[in-house]
Amino acid sequence: MNRHIIIPAVAKDGSLFPVEKMAAHVQGLLHLAVSVFVFDDDLLLIQKRAAMKYHCGGQWANTCCSHPYWDETVEACAERRLQEELGFSLSLTRHQTVEYEASVGNGLSEHERVTLFTAVVDRTRLDMKPNPEEVDDVRWVDAKTLHAEVAETPDAFTPWFRIYLDRFPELKFSA
Repeated sequence: MNRHIIIPAVAKDGSLFPVEKMAAHVQGLLHLAVSVFVFDDDLLLIQKRAAMKYHCGGQWANTCCSHPYWDETVEACAERRLQEELGFSLSLTRHQTVEYEASVGNGLSEHERVTLFTAVVDRTRLDMKPNPEEVDDVRWVDAKTLHAEVAETPDAFTPWFRIYLDRFPELKFSA
């Protein structure tokens, strides 16, 4: 895995500057990110991050999430990572941008300005090919079941996913 990826960090004046991804996580720098949520009616596709990921390995998260490259739009990043992580492409709808901070273990933290994306699909027609270097498992879950599981075993879920579920309990985002 290439850990020398350059991503956009956010300066105090709001301008962007390039930073190495691991440095952003070690220093807790505010940086850009994307989170994708794929739905089939009231079911959300979630993924269990590969155990070998550099943070939060083996924990459940939303459909996919990542950081745009320095020269990449958030839209292009969301599309790229959906393909790289799960092996499919969908038409994505962009929603609001939110910020959060969370410790993700191993002395690393996420301080992200995240643009949220959604897609709707008929899961019976979705040809998924999860990348084993990124994803250990996937499943479809409804909001009620998901909230119950998070309440029962919070450490089975990534910190950012728990934050999203707290902020958006119905898993609905405004445009």
